[in-house]
Amino acid sequence: MPQGDKVDSPEHVDAVKTEVLQSDALMNDAFAGEEAEHGEGLWASAKKHPAACFWAFTMCFTIVMESFDMFLNGNFVALPIFKETYGVLVDGKYVIETKWQSALFQSGQCGAFVGVLLAPSINNKLGYRWTTILGLILMNATIFISFFANSLALLTVGQALEGVPWGFFIGLSPGYASEVVPISLRGAVTASCQLSWSVGGILVAGVTYGFNQRNDEWAWRIPLGLQWIFPAPLMVLLFLAPESPWWLIRKGRKEEALKSIVRLGDGNPETAQQKLAMISRTVELEKKHGGEATWADLFKGTDLRRTTIICLMYASQNFAGNLIANQATFFFQQAGIPDEMSFQLNLINSCLGLVANMLSWPLTAYFGRRQIYLFGTGVNITFLMLLGICASIPQNTATNYAQAILGILISFVFAGAMGPISYTVIAETSSVRLRALSTGIGRAAYYVAEIPMIYVASVMLNPTGANLAGKCGYVWGGTAIVCLVSAYFGLPELKNRSYREADILFNRKISARKFKSTIIDVKDNE
Repeated sequence: MPQGDKVDSPEHVDAVKTEVLQSDALMNDAFAGEEAEHGEGLWASAKKHPAACFWAFTMCFTIVMESFDMFLNGNFVALPIFKETYGVLVDGKYVIETKWQSALFQSGQCGAFVGVLLAPSINNKLGYRWTTILGLILMNATIFISFFANSLALLTVGQALEGVPWGFFIGLSPGYASEVVPISLRGAVTASCQLSWSVGGILVAGVTYGFNQRNDEWAWRIPLGLQWIFPAPLMVLLFLAPESPWWLIRKGRKEEALKSIVRLGDGNPETAQQKLAMISRTVELEKKHGGEATWADLFKGTDLRRTTIICLMYASQNFAGNLIANQATFFFQQAGIPDEMSFQLNLINSCLGLVANMLSWPLTAYFGRRQIYLFGTGVNITFLMLLGICASIPQNTATNYAQAILGILISFVFAGAMGPISYTVIAETSSVRLRALSTGIGRAAYYVAEIPMIYVASVMLNPTGANLAGKCGYVWGGTAIVCLVSAYFGLPELKNRSYREADILFNRKISARKFKSTIIDVKDNE
């Protein structure tokens, strides 16, 4: 039956024009919409919502630009001609000094810290699409500075300015992806944020492997210039993308939200009305607990608990060995692997990271977020301690390659478990009303943790620093244990939970270990 006829029918109430909580008919629509999402499996939902998957993946792909540049800096410090041009002689070999090595890594993250704090306010006014497009325009402009830089100082400034739009992308992508797909797909699409990191790593590994034999400045300028291939196509795609219906409903633009839902779904007007009612119900319930979202709200009542979980999940990405992957080529060299082989191993490591991330998609459908995170962290603690042991015994070719293999395994586990599941947890834990702010403050916590840890990682590996090589496994293994214990007591299970159910579980102050077993009725509002 046409949508207009349903609106005029006495049995139907138009969700566009009516408050859901004031209408029994719309509440029934909301019940039906939520139960329909709960009843869909991963593959069935993907077949039914291909457009939603495409737009979610497109938004998440913007993160590839931060990934590309971060891995690029990690490879520059291992690039022979780059080291000869900007490095110092240590024991007959050129190396980039620790202060500049950490500056190159830290500057972009400092800029991104600013970006993630700016993004929520801009997103509140412009929406996910236009805020991201603005970030892509800024990205196009700031690449010029890095590309034409003729000193480490200017390159550092360029990286800092590029970091601001990175903050836009990473601050908005998980929220948008989680809002445009049904419940059963949230895990897979938010995990694709980690896929973008893997893709960026592969591109950098391939490019730097291809150019590492060059003996001129184009060995690093061409890779820097390749950053321009991303913004323009993404701007066109996001201009055509639908806005998040959750954002539109929060802004009172229900007619546009309904159009967005139709574009993201299977085109069925009845299910679109049910989803509109379901989203409107959750938004209305959250409005009862607070008005316009502010930064201060993140630290009040039950939202403080949610903010803490998000911040710890983001920050923990820096404490389970992931920083080894960010400097993989340099790590392999310090483990005693020849330069050429180090670049080859980095390419292998990046490709395996992509495989691991793709394997994480079905994992999120069959296993809980908490289960995946705890198991992955436990495995990596074992590998990190073994890495430290391998570096502590008398060294030979076998121990060198053992360290390299363990480094690859640590990266693989992170890319398949803690990395992708962190983005899923972050997207699901925040309340709808505070989502952009929660993601922004969480990512800011990530940078607050990462910036000093980058310096520590550089000091541990660099010959001008501690020169620990694989012994850094002891350090990262110890910090990973802290992450494991914290997650065991504080990380709730939100797999297959609607945002309404998540709100209720937090408002009832349910223990993290009891989230999974607690039953929430579809009719419950509190």
